[in-house]
Amino acid sequence: MRIVVIGTSGAGKTTLARRIASLLELPHIELDAINWQSGWHDLTRHDPQEFARRVTEAIQAEAWVVDGNYGPVRDRVWQRATHLVWLDYERPVIMARVISRTFLRAALRTELWAGNRERWRHLLRPSHPIRWAWSTWDRRRRETAHRLAQQLCAHLAVLRLRHPREARQAVELLAEAAGVRTDRVGAARGRGSTSRRRQDYWLE
Repeated sequence: MRIVVIGTSGAGKTTLARRIASLLELPHIELDAINWQSGWHDLTRHDPQEFARRVTEAIQAEAWVVDGNYGPVRDRVWQRATHLVWLDYERPVIMARVISRTFLRAALRTELWAGNRERWRHLLRPSHPIRWAWSTWDRRRRETAHRLAQQLCAHLAVLRLRHPREARQAVELLAEAAGVRTDRVGAARGRGSTSRRRQDYWLE
């Protein structure tokens, strides 16, 4: 099983991807961790070929959980994936999440990728996740829906979440597809078999 978790900035992609990876005992691949180097040096801008090479190498594994939205590698990740989880939350939910995350990271000086930390001055940047999430929310929803409707994505089992409370159900569906039995709080209880045919789940 190869699962990709997508959604706009602040949606909670990495948190959910880690949860899924832990439950299903799969490697977790965070695209942000591949992209961001020391000093906020991003490979997608400074060495896109190296970024694509690293991502391509990582997704050659037989099973994984990837989170991230990087356009230059989107097609190769999605084509390799078997399942896609789309955190398609409403704008107020996204904004509340990305703002609280930003303030916590800056206040606590949380170490992120390659030793980087968010600074208060980063809020002034046009590319800051808060501004990015607000300005691109509508466009990214339309574009993602359009891409998923294409034949290129017909092989994907899609779980489209409209509210964070649906995350538990999504995890349970993935666990069932993987043959992992869980209780209602999401703790793994063992592995079994499942005959569920792969399909799309629109959790609305």
